[in-house]
Amino acid sequence: MLKHLSRLRLFALLGGLLLATACTAGAGADPAAPYTEGSEYVTLPGPAQRYSPEGKVEVVEVFSYGCIHCAHFAPTAEKLRAALPKGVVFKLVPAPFSAEWLPFARAYYAAKKLGVVDRTHLELFKEKFEQNYPLNTLDDLADFYARQGVNRAEFMRIATSDEVTAQMKSDLALIQKWGVTGTPTIVVDGKYRSGEVHTFDQLSAMTQWLVKRELAGK
Repeated sequence: MLKHLSRLRLFALLGGLLLATACTAGAGADPAAPYTEGSEYVTLPGPAQRYSPEGKVEVVEVFSYGCIHCAHFAPTAEKLRAALPKGVVFKLVPAPFSAEWLPFARAYYAAKKLGVVDRTHLELFKEKFEQNYPLNTLDDLADFYARQGVNRAEFMRIATSDEVTAQMKSDLALIQKWGVTGTPTIVVDGKYRSGEVHTFDQLSAMTQWLVKRELAGK
């Protein structure tokens, strides 16, 4: 069961960057639906709180490179991304849920800015959890990206920039509004959050079901 994946404490960091709990996910049911509201997924209260103003239906995975469950889900998430219908976008949002996870969030934002996420995302998980590289600090991560052909100094400059700190704060505030308390968690169109699923395949299938529901509504 993908319920209690990991728990970390809420505390403040970086002079006001609030950090919340993490690595869990997870009430009304339609008997005709294949998934149960309040169990496998949750409808978020209030108006939709989307990650971006693109106008497309969006699928957001809240994740961390420090989360082994995210590493296990990553290949399935890539297949999910490829299977999403036209007019749907897939986005990654890193969760800075602890001091240990901050470097991973900074690394993701820097990699995104440098345009290398697509070719480094799975490889980072692989090196950390399969090959057991010491990828824990920002320096460790800078070495990883340098091995991938990224300019190390430029990576460090972006990862430690005020711009990245501001993005981290903004994204964390939205993650908290979504009620995300663990990773990996999927949020569809700022309206639905994954809950207590039993397998990663179920999480992927439910996401596609919610996406189709959103597309039909539009």
